Amino acid sequence: MRETIAPWQVSISPTARGKPMPQTTAKPTITQLPQVHLPRNAGMPLDLDWVARAQANTSAIERRAKTLPGRRTVKKDYQAAWLLKAVTCIDLTTLSGDDTAGRVRRLCAKARQPVRADILERLGVEGITTGAVCVYHDMIEPARAALAGSAIPVAAVSTGFPAGLSPFHLRVAEIEESVKAGAREIDIVISRRHVLTQNWQALYDEMSAFRAACGDAHVKAILATGELGSLRNVARASLICMMAGADFIKTSTGKESVNATLPVSLVMIRAIRDYCDATGFHVGYKPAGGISKAKDAVTYLALIKEELGDRWLQPDLFRFGASSLLGDIERQLEHHVTGAYSASYRHPLG
Repeated sequence: MRETIAPWQVSISPTARGKPMPQTTAKPTITQLPQVHLPRNAGMPLDLDWVARAQANTSAIERRAKTLPGRRTVKKDYQAAWLLKAVTCIDLTTLSGDDTAGRVRRLCAKARQPVRADILERLGVEGITTGAVCVYHDMIEPARAALAGSAIPVAAVSTGFPAGLSPFHLRVAEIEESVKAGAREIDIVISRRHVLTQNWQALYDEMSAFRAACGDAHVKAILATGELGSLRNVARASLICMMAGADFIKTSTGKESVNATLPVSLVMIRAIRDYCDATGFHVGYKPAGGISKAKDAVTYLALIKEELGDRWLQPDLFRFGASSLLGDIERQLEHHVTGAYSASYRHPLG
């Protein structure tokens, strides 16, 4: 990749570390509201012919994905700019059985100030927050209270997360309750059995009902790609969910044995590109699970830039589902400004 940066909404001081650094002409404050500048995906009637035409050349996809980590690298000042962009696209997440209101408040404080103030001051950057905070339904209220006065949305997992096997009416009701509680984004899980049995009408109807229950809240459709059996199924499920009105398609719950991978990501973002070309609607993408290193974040951003273009490098169209990723990014940024690596415990999530 050439050492250039896209016109992202961050600005890095030219005096950090006493060296020239890349700058952009845009304002440094980053707006996190979901898809405020683009029309929301309205969906379309189910097109089974299009679905049947969707194929996946596994060997070619794997070859393409294999080239990315080795060739797509950026260094020094440019790496810092890409890592700052990655921070703004993180859905900072806690989805543990032992979550407490205190843990969520600490996570929200980290979302509001994801990188230590002294590091940002050395970089000459301000206005950096994460893309959202993602929690279970019962943690929506403490998350909202902790994020009051910020533009950071609360996202809630729903529909019987992570398995999605609770009764259908309860899954719809769970969405409605989360929206009523103040969640502005809903991460739903699809019924994997519909994909595995090729019951595309059932998947379309399910996704349509989930979208309707979300109302004005934006919906991310979790495909659980590690359980779908093939890349062809991933491609077809991606199309179905977008046809049914999904605002984002997301790889995984983070609870499967196989989560986000580059081959799966390539299939999903090409489905997004095809859908946008056919309908004009921009659908977001969220890889989740297994992305914990800063270098991996840069690789995913490079893939998005090459396949979808700069517009998808904004938090209204791209998110990382992650928690530990932020700590490693902050550690790399500290190394950038000080020349020394710090211990990971110096960068807690809360």
